[in-house]
Amino acid sequence: MPPRAADRLIKQERLSAVRGDGPPLLLTSHEALAWYLDGVRTHVSLAGPPVLAIRADADGDTVFVAANEADRLIAEELLPADAARVVRVPWQTPPAVAAAEAGPAVPEAGIAARLRAARASLLPAETGRYRALGRETAEALTDVAAFLGPATTEREAAAALAGALVARGIDALVILVAGSGRLARRHPLPTTDPLGARAMLVVCGRRHGLIANATRWVGDAGADDERILGVEAAFLGATRPGARLDEAFATGCAAYGAAGFDVAEWQNHHQGGPTGYAGRDPRATAETVDAVVSNHAFAWNPSAPGAKVEDTVLVTGDGVEVLTQDPRWPTVEHAGLRRPIARPFG
Repeated sequence: MPPRAADRLIKQERLSAVRGDGPPLLLTSHEALAWYLDGVRTHVSLAGPPVLAIRADADGDTVFVAANEADRLIAEELLPADAARVVRVPWQTPPAVAAAEAGPAVPEAGIAARLRAARASLLPAETGRYRALGRETAEALTDVAAFLGPATTEREAAAALAGALVARGIDALVILVAGSGRLARRHPLPTTDPLGARAMLVVCGRRHGLIANATRWVGDAGADDERILGVEAAFLGATRPGARLDEAFATGCAAYGAAGFDVAEWQNHHQGGPTGYAGRDPRATAETVDAVVSNHAFAWNPSAPGAKVEDTVLVTGDGVEVLTQDPRWPTVEHAGLRRPIARPFG
């Protein structure tokens, strides 16, 4: 889906409010650049820095691009207005460095919270892309789960998930798999262990700059599956436009004790938070005071040993819309939403 010039004008207005009468803003992170450029692929290596940077000024944007990437970006991804203001940077100079050396400017670190606020409320075209990404990410999980069994290894499951995502044009940013012997691991990087009777699958997939996060269980049901849904419901219930992130975080954390878990269980793993152009934008804590706004994407992920729930949702004034869902996956009704349960093997 090509960038939209009309959406860029809205984002330019949002950045103008951040900049005020000050010097240009430097956009140098994957999340800021992908948001501002409407989903342009900012990477070559998933582990590397962006191959471009932007100086956003009152008289227009200047796009600093690694010279060996410029022709591809101009031909395939950038708006014509961006292509006309490309500065080609020698491959040995990081574009972020070249952009900073072009004159006084404000780096992202100095305006991080305000940049998050600028990109928090997704535009209609962005929500359309996100719905498609969420649906296809969930479909990939369903398609792969249909072929898994107790003897499948964690790495075999991970390879299948990666292939299913890439085939859909989705970057596989995170793939975690835990078989029955490793369910206590919160971030189980896959091994050669078999899945056994019960296994957890976790994916974070990126397309058009947006990131879909989801967790699914296969095999046997878990003893705490229903209780963890109660914790998630508390997080989601407190996540409404006008609320503050620290307030929603506190409500969800308090729900662990109410659901019968140890009251300090929330301290054993992060709980998620806003998402969108970053996996968590930001990760919620007691100190994050960002406002929840309409059309704000979230991925809470409450967990306990052997139990976890996670989906990417869109928060609006009308409630919560689950984006990462596939009607083929078994669900139960919980707190007004269809929530995933373990899918039996076979």
